[in-house]
Amino acid sequence: MKFSGKRTVALIAVAAVALVACGDDKSESSDNGGGNCSSLSGDTITVVQNAWTASAIEAQIMKQLIESQLCVPAEILEIDENSMFTGLADGTVDFVTEIWPSGIVADEQAFIDAGSVVNMGELGTVGQIGWFVPDYVIAEHPELATWEGFKDPTLAKLFATAETGSKGRFLGTDPSYSQLDSPLIKNLELPFEIVFSGSEAATVAELDSAVADQKPIVMYWWTPTAAVGKYKLVQVQLPEYTDGCADDTEAVACGYPSDTLMKLASAKLEAKNPKVWSMVQKAQITIDQQLELLPKVEIEQQDAADVAAEWIAANEAVWSAWFA
Repeated sequence: MKFSGKRTVALIAVAAVALVACGDDKSESSDNGGGNCSSLSGDTITVVQNAWTASAIEAQIMKQLIESQLCVPAEILEIDENSMFTGLADGTVDFVTEIWPSGIVADEQAFIDAGSVVNMGELGTVGQIGWFVPDYVIAEHPELATWEGFKDPTLAKLFATAETGSKGRFLGTDPSYSQLDSPLIKNLELPFEIVFSGSEAATVAELDSAVADQKPIVMYWWTPTAAVGKYKLVQVQLPEYTDGCADDTEAVACGYPSDTLMKLASAKLEAKNPKVWSMVQKAQITIDQQLELLPKVEIEQQDAADVAAEWIAANEAVWSAWFA
């Protein structure tokens, strides 16, 4: 998830993921595979995985279904969300299931407008980025329910660390996410300094420690995630988002919009594999399904591949419609 602004562009890694075991010894179907793949054939489909849990689970679901139902090899590419548009445009990556549209900046939108990257429709989930605190922070200091409370230097010091001195610490997450927080803190004249944890997992570790000790913490976070429920997070009320209020990120003084998540694919995928193209168009992961899946990885520490496999085994009635 991201929002337009200055961004760190980093290619994280290429994940060579083991092939899913396919079916039994029956011959491969020439129609759609049907889960009876004796082997995989055709051009490898490259599925984008961005640096957050939902994307990891979704990428695994798509990979495993492509291999088990279409008998086509698939791989997952872990790539920064800001770096993937060039790959989608030139066909070196094939699709991504979760895009936060508010984060699509002008140079990325240009690929969509030109037709080399195609909007494949809504995923079925609405996301919300914002500032979050544990509920005990609001219980002890009700004025911190809104951004105005964070202007008070005395209250800001409650969040201070050795690193931030007299200023409060605002905990960022992965610095490659596009975020409004730095200009927002500056423009709202809040006595806070951003410190990036480095990743979603590192933020959760910081949060877990803070909640265990009942220490104040304010951070960039989003829904849906399992952490919101587990840690009883409350979203801080920022200035209301209105159309265009964040177009100039250096002057931004509003909060984040809600995002109807969508899918994107390379325009070249339709010719490369029409069945995968159709599957991506039809694929839906609802917010309720995400909230079922996310705790298994974020809280129970299960592997995303295993969680995806369990979901596939239990939800044939859902994903079978993607191949109809």
